[in-house]
Order: sequence, then C-alpha cells, then structure tokens
Amino acid sequence: MTDLRPGPGTPTPPIALAGDPAAATARLGGAVEVDDAFVARLADVCAEVTTDAAATAEASRDWWPLAMIWATENQVPARAAVVARPTTTDEVAAVVAACHEARVPLTTAGGRSGVCGASVPVFGGVVLDTTALSGIRDVDDASLVVDVAPGTFGDRFEEELQGTHGLTVGHWPQSMALATVGGWVACRGAGQYSTRYGKIEDIVQGLDVVLADGRRITTGGQPRQAAGPDLTQLFVGSEGTLGVITGVRLTAHPVPTHVAKAAYGFASFAEALDAMRRILRRGATPAVLRLYDDVESNRNHGTEGTHDLLVLDEGEPGLVDAGMAVVAEECAAAAPIDVGLVDHWLGKRNDVAALEALISRGYVVDTMEVTGTWAALPGIYTAATEAIRGVEGTLVASAHQSHSYLDGGCLYFTFAANPGEGADLDTRSAYYRAAWDAGTRAVLAAGGSLSHHHGVGLNRARFVRDALGPAFEVLAATKAALDPHGILNPGKLGLPSPFGEPSWP
Repeated sequence: MTDLRPGPGTPTPPIALAGDPAAATARLGGAVEVDDAFVARLADVCAEVTTDAAATAEASRDWWPLAMIWATENQVPARAAVVARPTTTDEVAAVVAACHEARVPLTTAGGRSGVCGASVPVFGGVVLDTTALSGIRDVDDASLVVDVAPGTFGDRFEEELQGTHGLTVGHWPQSMALATVGGWVACRGAGQYSTRYGKIEDIVQGLDVVLADGRRITTGGQPRQAAGPDLTQLFVGSEGTLGVITGVRLTAHPVPTHVAKAAYGFASFAEALDAMRRILRRGATPAVLRLYDDVESNRNHGTEGTHDLLVLDEGEPGLVDAGMAVVAEECAAAAPIDVGLVDHWLGKRNDVAALEALISRGYVVDTMEVTGTWAALPGIYTAATEAIRGVEGTLVASAHQSHSYLDGGCLYFTFAANPGEGADLDTRSAYYRAAWDAGTRAVLAAGGSLSHHHGVGLNRARFVRDALGPAFEVLAATKAALDPHGILNPGKLGLPSPFGEPSWP
C-alpha cells in the first residue's frame, strides 16, 4: 500500500464573484433550513465543518457558464448552509447518515469543474467536499489496476502515476487540473484520448460507494465477471444522486513509448466524418481523431475553407504505425495540412481562460456536446447549428467532433451571443436558455443523445425525460429505492425531489 500521494488540492473558481462572497445572493430560492443542532452533529463526526458565508458561497458554484454570468453581479446559483470536508470514508458515511436522518439535502462536490450545474446545492443543505479524500491508495502493476481516492485532482494523479509507477490511465479531459477522479466517474466523463483508452465508463473497474443511509458497498473488482447486472455502471454517471463515491479502481497502461501525428484538410464536414468512420471501421483507434468545421478551423488554425482533421496516436511503435497507415489511406482524398497544428492543439488544449474573458465582457458563451451514430451525425450537425443560429442574438454556432468510436462519435457545439451592452441578467439568462432549448431539441429530433461527457446536472435536467422515454421511470424507481428521502443531490437528472422543483433562469 502506498502513502496517500498526491496530497489534497483545492478547487479553482471559474470566475471571481463581483463583490464580497459573504454578501453574494442566491439566484435560486427554496433552501432548506438547517439548525444549530444539526451543524453541531456534523461537527461531531466530520473533521472540517463550516458555515462561513464566504466559504458556503464559493462551495455552492461550479463552472456552469450561466452561473458565471450571474457571478458578474455577485450572485451564486444557490447557497449551501454548511460545507463538510471529510478526511475518511467513516466521516463520509457519518455525514451522509446524518443528512438522511434529518432529511437535509446533500450535494457532493469535488473540483467543481462541471459545466452543467451538477454540484450546485439547489436546495441548500450540505455540500460534501471530497477534496481531502486524496491520493493513490494502491497500484497492482501485474494486473494494471490503480486504486485512487475520489478527491484526487487529475493532473496530480497522472503526475504521480507516471512518475512513480510508469503508468497512465489515458484519461485527459480539458479540465485535467480542475477536476477530480470522483468527478470523472460521477459525470461519466471523457478524456481527449478516449478513442484509444475509452471513456471513464470503459476505464473504471470498481467503486466504493456510501449509500444515502450511510451504508457502504463495493462494486466490481473482478475481470469481466457475470454476477448479475454491473452495479459499477449504475453509479457511473449518476452525478451524486444515488450514492457518494469514496474509492475508484481504474485500468492503467504503460506510459507510451511512441507518438505519431498527422493533419488533413477536407472539403466538407460530412466528407471528413465519413473518413473517420472508415478509419474506425478498419480497426484503427488513434488516440485523437479531432475534426473541426470550417468556422472553427478558421478560428483556431487560420485555414480558409477547409474542415481540419487532427490525428495523434501513442503506444507501441508497430501498433501506432499500422493505425496511422490506415488513417493515411482513408484520408488520401484530403489535402495534407501543417502537422504543427497538432502541436498547437496540444499546447492549448487545457486552456480555459477564454470563457471567463468573454463572459466578463458581456457575452453569453457555452458548449454543448452530444453523441450520434455515424449515420445520424451529419444530420445532427446541420440541424443543431441551424437551430442555434436561428435564436435571436446568436453571433456564431459551430462544431467539432472530439471523440470517435466504432459506432459513432461526439459532436461538440460552441455558440456565442452578445445580447447588447448593459444587458441585464434576465436578458442574458433568457438567451442562454433559448439557445439550449433550440440546440437540444434539434439534436434529439435528429436522433442524437443528450450528452457525451459533460453530464446532465441542473442545466439539462429538463430534457432527461424526453431523452430516456419510458426508461426514465426505471431511473426514478432506482433513485427512490436507493435514496428514499431524496437527499442526494436533489434537483438533478430531472428526478423528482421532495424539496420541490428547481426554477431558473
């Protein structure tokens, strides 16, 4: 068993509140009252508990762009009454059990890097900060399994895993320095190298989970076992609504020894999509197969009239070179472009500064990532970009394909608007909701999914019933069985809540 390294980190605020955090007001109403006796009970069982107004304001927001807009006028989406920061699983279980018995909402938060409001405590109550539960707990090099605490930040995790053990899990989200391992699992996240290593649901092998009443369970742990339904996957993507993740086992790989890169310019987005489909169909799985439409190609690369495809693979030389030969054959009809664009992307891929800069200047900006089959993707691309462009005030709506698989891939839409100098929060919020309504409805109507890796949170909750159809009742029944008092992250995933319905903007 290794020491708990890397040590605890702290979340990165998405944007500074415009005033004193202690004086920030909550945009959403309906917070549950918490009395002094309950706070004292938490303090008896948890190492760190605070009701400080500035601390609760900061802990009650994430990187949801709409909430970042509200922050420009010193508003938070909601405000927890208490922040509890446990250091052990025993403390987690005790805090959760206390909330269950007292019927107090509990929202689990790690790095708070989510962009859909998943860690916003809609009805107040307790924010359970997992960031003190940090470090690599065990590495099984023979089986290539690493056991890690959920509050471990991604960059520190990979640095330790690679530097000490010569391994990687290959999960590289843009939020690498902002997000925690538990957050990856809770929102069913994806890294930028997912075509090679898989999404987090492909990487995770087992979990430790504290249930709503404080009971603890362990899932998975055996290769490809057939012991009923896969309970690990029940909690992957559940966004803290079914349990609190306290331990994660992930598949690891030796650090790659060989890297290859290529770049191509296509005449149309649809033509490039088809080349990507053929590459996967032939069995090649380059780590990065990233396609930009002409709008984003021009904005990011300065190319004119081309739809740029960037390719990168890593691993054993023979395997990488064979895969890149398939890529070259299937892209033969396209024009080779500067392979330095791949290095440019590598240098900028984790830069998130532009979002704060644009929002601070009054723009409304966001991204919307969805999935579709190869057959549906061209139609989804056209339908969604046209729908968002049709919302009054939209300046641009564009897309890139960021992840590819044998059956389809992820389209990642970006949109921006400028509602006008001095536009108030209600105006900016109304545009935001209208753009999301238009884009999401168009995607669902064209046969696409609700999300690929950002999850649902609060922002997409209103679409879940439509996206799941009759299966939504199965999700709701599961929630009722595991969390009968409805305390775990209420207001999310569109699930019924005993505390009411969230209302925004």
